[in-house]
Amino acid sequence: MLSSQIVNLLEKFNPIALADMDRVKLMNRIDTKFAFGIETLIEILPELSQHYDALDIEGVRASHYESLYFDDEKLTFFRDHHVGKTNRFKVRIRKYVETNAHFLEIKHKFKGRTNKKRINSLGFTEDLDANQKEFLDGILNKEIELQSTLKNAFQRITLVHKTRNERLTLDFNLKFYDESKSVDFKHLIIAELKQESLDRSSPFFTLMKKRMIRPYRLSKYCIGAMELYGDQNLKYNRFKRKYLYLKKIENYAA
Repeated sequence: MLSSQIVNLLEKFNPIALADMDRVKLMNRIDTKFAFGIETLIEILPELSQHYDALDIEGVRASHYESLYFDDEKLTFFRDHHVGKTNRFKVRIRKYVETNAHFLEIKHKFKGRTNKKRINSLGFTEDLDANQKEFLDGILNKEIELQSTLKNAFQRITLVHKTRNERLTLDFNLKFYDESKSVDFKHLIIAELKQESLDRSSPFFTLMKKRMIRPYRLSKYCIGAMELYGDQNLKYNRFKRKYLYLKKIENYAA
């Protein structure tokens, strides 16, 4: 549950409606991630309110998201990230709970830039239909037999810079699960700064530098895969230091 303290802090932000988000869609962008504890979020929200507006959907400023991720039987998308490929993909169906909208989304990471494309989906389905496969194959440039690998759920605060073409998402209450296992990160914050091009003069970048919190490159999908499949011979030695850092944040803040 979102603490009343954070709810009160979010009320200090000017609201922005979903219909006004077009200027910061940023489907092709630079993403910069950070990881920190929930106590840091409480510290920085008052400062962020001077520079950002908060997405408000019918009075909700911490929206709920659910995702179903896909990969092949070898977990190639995970492994490509693990070995540091600069040309890699991630596929998921995402549910935007407050609006009950579902999209099949594919993110293409190429030389530091993220290009996201999506089509409507009727809901969560573990068996992709012909239209969905055609959409994915056209971007992947080859046929890949995909299967559902894991699910996650989380809450997100979305902040939009008042003048810059910049969006900041703050994800928390993360949960990763499959049919047999479930893992929660209740105190970890995954922040993602989305910009047209890298700009370290961003107010959020400045706040992170002030607190000596460095950018952190690791996707939620990779975190979930390590949590759920790490004991099944999934190789993640290159991620181990980052993974232990996240666990340390979670355990310290608990």
